[in-house]
Amino acid sequence: MQTIGLVGGMSWESSAAYYRALNLGTRERQGGLASPRLVMSTVDFAELTALEEAERWDQIGTLLADAARSVERGGADFLLLCTTTFHKVADQVADAVDIPLLHLGDVVADAAKDAGLSTIGVIGTTVAMSDGFLAGHFADRGLETVVPDPADHDWINTAIYEELVHGHVLDRTRRRVVEVIDQLWDRGAEGVLLGCTEIELLIGQSDVDLPVLPATTLHVAAALDRALGA
Repeated sequence: MQTIGLVGGMSWESSAAYYRALNLGTRERQGGLASPRLVMSTVDFAELTALEEAERWDQIGTLLADAARSVERGGADFLLLCTTTFHKVADQVADAVDIPLLHLGDVVADAAKDAGLSTIGVIGTTVAMSDGFLAGHFADRGLETVVPDPADHDWINTAIYEELVHGHVLDRTRRRVVEVIDQLWDRGAEGVLLGCTEIELLIGQSDVDLPVLPATTLHVAAALDRALGA
């Protein structure tokens, strides 16, 4: 079994989701008392969000690279960033360590292609939806993306940062997100990426007709495949 390195704290709800899913997945695959070998380093989410608001992405990259190096020193064989948004600096993090980074974008692209999808909708933070780093990554893998109308970006972002990262899952927010996903379907999306760990607390496949690509669930499954030699 390989040791999985986790850079977390973005938010702690996201880190908890990764930790729980990795443990449950290992138990399901191996049975008994089996649990994964993990090394985790977490960052101060308040510090990162302040830097994000100031658009100081180089400094964010430095902080996450430092966390990645501590995970590497702890004995990790490969690395996961427990976040979607901060994959914006994934290349900077990957360059800082000698262990491989399992990039969420690659995992999602593989899942989309396996499902026969060529155009995916993206629901996530404002940065994930509007910055273009995800769209560019997917384009390099032959996938097109569509995002919600810019008028919807702020309230989705607010729901993530003011509700979901605090563990508040509200039906009214779920209903509105479902409406946005339906609009993405109308605009040509063949599936929808739940591009924020906390969004998976809110939306599941049973909530929508469009095929769902749950980023964290897929990321965890890929990590377990690698760690357990599946």
